[in-house]
Amino acid sequence: MKRALILDLDNTIYPVSSIADKLFLELFELIDEKLADKQAAAKAKHELTRRPYQHVADEYGFSDDLRGKGIELLKNLTFNEPMQPFKEYNVLRKVKADKYLVTTGFTKLQYSKVKMLGIADDFKNIYVVDPELSSKNKGDVFQQIMIDNGYIVEDLLVIGDDPQSEIKFANELGIDTFLFDPANKHSGADVTYRAADYRDVAGIVN
Repeated sequence: MKRALILDLDNTIYPVSSIADKLFLELFELIDEKLADKQAAAKAKHELTRRPYQHVADEYGFSDDLRGKGIELLKNLTFNEPMQPFKEYNVLRKVKADKYLVTTGFTKLQYSKVKMLGIADDFKNIYVVDPELSSKNKGDVFQQIMIDNGYIVEDLLVIGDDPQSEIKFANELGIDTFLFDPANKHSGADVTYRAADYRDVAGIVN
């Protein structure tokens, strides 16, 4: 039995691809302008739909100028158009357990997504891990949630789409994980559970 679910946001509750072209319009134009390698630019833009900007900037060797201008664009950015969660998310809404949202990104932007998705009331608490403001990672937040609420690792289930982010940090702490993998991209990932939808979550919790 699980007392609490910890959820990621991007590509776990809603598809980033549904807003990426509008959300990242200026940033994508900046990357196209500053990166001479067009193939690398295309790959970097794709990665930005699934990973934090700072990580992508490091991997693709963004210049200090491009990195700084990108951060300036993103740190005050908000998204204020209608958004829709995955239809599968409604299954999680009905699960009887405490729920926490833990997401990495720019604080204003992540909270604006939560607002436009209309999901704030689904969670006991919401945590934004903002690399520009803190050196904390998701694992640190998972530990904080346990300390603040008296949970042990067996009480928790971490749900996300990224084996190298929330899933990795949960594994390091011994917390059970559920990988949301609708496109079957991560068949070899080290996870407790993996599925293309959330139908099994209620059974895991209970």
